Amino acid sequence: MDRRTFIRGSLRTAGLVSAGGAGLLLRGCTKGNEFDLLIAGGTVYDGTGGPPFRADLGISGGAVRSIGRIRASRAATIIKAEGMAVSPGFIDVHDHTAESLLVNPRAESAVRQGVTTLVSGQCGDSPFPLTEEAFEKTRRTLLADYGLDMNWRDIRGFLGRLDEAGAALNYATFVGHGTVRAAAMGFGNRAPSAVELERMKVLVAEAMAGGALGLSSGLEYTPGSFASTEELIELCRVAAGSGGVYATHMRDEEAGILEAVDEALRIAKETPIRLQISHLKIGFAVNWPKFPALLDRLERARAEGIDFRCDRYPYIAWATGLDMFFPLWSREGTTEDFIVRLRDASLQDRLRAEVAAKEKELGSWEKVLISSVATDKNRPLEGMNILAAATRSGQSPYEFMRGLLVEETGRVGMITFAMSEDQLKVLLAHPLVGVGSDGSAVAPYGPLAKGKPHPRFYGTFPRVLGKYVREEKVVSLEEIVRKMTAMPAAHLGFVRRGMLKIGWAADICVFDPERVIDKATFTEPAVYPEGIRQVVVNGEVVVDEGRHTGRLPGKVLRKNARGAVA
Repeated sequence: MDRRTFIRGSLRTAGLVSAGGAGLLLRGCTKGNEFDLLIAGGTVYDGTGGPPFRADLGISGGAVRSIGRIRASRAATIIKAEGMAVSPGFIDVHDHTAESLLVNPRAESAVRQGVTTLVSGQCGDSPFPLTEEAFEKTRRTLLADYGLDMNWRDIRGFLGRLDEAGAALNYATFVGHGTVRAAAMGFGNRAPSAVELERMKVLVAEAMAGGALGLSSGLEYTPGSFASTEELIELCRVAAGSGGVYATHMRDEEAGILEAVDEALRIAKETPIRLQISHLKIGFAVNWPKFPALLDRLERARAEGIDFRCDRYPYIAWATGLDMFFPLWSREGTTEDFIVRLRDASLQDRLRAEVAAKEKELGSWEKVLISSVATDKNRPLEGMNILAAATRSGQSPYEFMRGLLVEETGRVGMITFAMSEDQLKVLLAHPLVGVGSDGSAVAPYGPLAKGKPHPRFYGTFPRVLGKYVREEKVVSLEEIVRKMTAMPAAHLGFVRRGMLKIGWAADICVFDPERVIDKATFTEPAVYPEGIRQVVVNGEVVVDEGRHTGRLPGKVLRKNARGAVA
């Protein structure tokens, strides 16, 4: 039995063992019962944004079959939900889970937050399409890091592998523009030839035919950063032809934020295509005064009828690779090319000057934490800030970062504190801004436990509910539930998901509105939240009273030719 078969089999046969108390009440054989599951006595927030109401939910065949007063004798299994909020399962509209769902299909850090659907393939990066060279490189990395072998090169192969393995929650994905560009023309800073552009169009069309939600871009990352607006419009037209969405990590989220928003809105208008602006924010205090102008642009775009939504995570620190503090020209090409430039003595004065300019914007290297490294040798650096780590090494921050990136072959993660708390609250309250973790499904055990990831991996949705709804009263509970469920579902084209309605999928979160809160911190991120009582995916209980049941009822959601996702 191979590793994948063993993991799949052991997880799927793990059953429900709790009974009584505040958890599941198992009533025995399901024969003769009208409902597989009854969620009884809860306060229902149905996802519409309307006022909550008391009701029971009867579930069978993976869908909600009745809402109202339901006798307990009609159900095989009962969840007592008195005093609890009952909502649709949360849709993480910006997620980076890919191959890791094959490593651990329980999706622990996500599903324990009440998330029942992940929307991945973001920021221009997807695990397909792959050239033969990219396939071999990715395969070697997965084998080395996780003992995971791979057998796909395109979206059909990847999603088919997920179908085979199973997962605790639902999964949908974009195709990444950066991945498409690399597959068609490599990593260079140049415009595509006519033949290369046509090849990119074909790759996007193939991904859409295979079920992709649309096209994502990561315009701060290479090679996507080398694309013109016109190139993006051409590719978005292909995605739009199949009812797709364009999700963008914009070209600049700091000094050039306004110009970047203008570009995103132009693409949406000229294609035309539905737009998702990813993790909307303004980085560095010197740029915060641009916020009123940013909001004004969004309001004008809405008045013009541009169909767009945004998402944001509830933290004032972002996470990405440490190489992002180095100039774009130095990152052109492959990781190996980047490392060669870092080693090049003739480039050091230029590199040092451009990194110093970034430091001036940032204010202090104390605001940057090292979140992950690839080697055990440097593992003690995880959780330290750059200034402290550089001081301990006896080097300047520049020399320390350069040396660390060389030693780790570019695989250094960072967390940077650079955003405004006041602006975060305004965005969370904005009717067009939903919630996305910008994280990935991991776990505090096994191969996915490495590093000190951003706490958003474990805490995004409970933090919104606890800190910003209950404590800060930034937005009402019924409205935030709408923005975490029905709003992203409708924008992305999900069929019969995102609301609690008869005949719709039974993706449900039962939580305590008086207790729900994140527990993950920047120093101890791998901590599950409190107050998420039960999580139901396609009618099956995956989380019960803080315990993962081992069930894997999630589905791969694919967009069809009409733009519907099911």
